Amino acid sequence: MYARIPLPFGRGAGVRVLAREADLVSEPHAFARRLRKSSTRPEDILWGRLRGSRFHGAKFKRQVPFDRYVADFYCHAARLVVEIDGKQHGWFAGYDDERTRTLESGGLHIVRFTNDEVCNDLESVLQRLLEELRLPFA
Repeated sequence: MYARIPLPFGRGAGVRVLAREADLVSEPHAFARRLRKSSTRPEDILWGRLRGSRFHGAKFKRQVPFDRYVADFYCHAARLVVEIDGKQHGWFAGYDDERTRTLESGGLHIVRFTNDEVCNDLESVLQRLLEELRLPFA
């Protein structure tokens, strides 16, 4: 079975060469490494503010594999997954729902932002992230 891998924002349109879904599941760390090398513009923008514990001392990692999924950003201390959704996420709503259920069943909290939110209203995104980070410690 093949999975469609959306192209990064701003680097063309359409879908990357199809990858076998079995390859994604059998090698999640290699797949995460490839995603880190081809990050999208919104991911780069947010990562610039999160990397190196710059965001209120919270340590985030990017493109972290969980089960057969890869989270865009993850803060272990808060068990918080941050996802940045592009237009393609509307096309794969069923996949995203299953992914969310799987991650939440593992005790993770997921917060989602759109590409537009990150690119056009970064301060609001960071404010909401700060609120989400405080939840587990309250």
